[in-house]
Amino acid sequence: MITDRQARPLSRFGRFLAGLALVVGLAGTALTAPAVVAPTSTDAAQAAVYNSCTISRCSAARTAFTGWQSLGWPTSAGWYAWPYGNYNYTGGTFYNREGQLPSATYSEYDVYSRARGASRDAYRIVVNRSTRVAYFTPDHYVTFYKL
Repeated sequence: MITDRQARPLSRFGRFLAGLALVVGLAGTALTAPAVVAPTSTDAAQAAVYNSCTISRCSAARTAFTGWQSLGWPTSAGWYAWPYGNYNYTGGTFYNREGQLPSATYSEYDVYSRARGASRDAYRIVVNRSTRVAYFTPDHYVTFYKL
């Protein structure tokens, strides 16, 4: 059986109070709910380093190595006229902050040439300035392959 109280719609003031109670209830829950806490420290990213380079783009990395070698291994960041046409870019020093490669001073060089000023891609070679040992990274320093 439906009583008069159940069948009667809420007045405007009643709807306001119900909405206000809902907002206050949700806000109170948000204020007292457990917070997601960001970690206070993180481990250094772990890159994979391989002793040889056998993936499909290694030949392009070796060609880039030869090209940069012919330019005398520039250490200043910038665009350089590429022996094979177009231009190529070196970002200068690679800092090896995560310590994935042996301790040394490194320079980083783009693998693929393009028009001067064009966007850079992820393909780099990282070269030890003293020994000229080089690593190819096809994914912007996530994975390294020794050339």
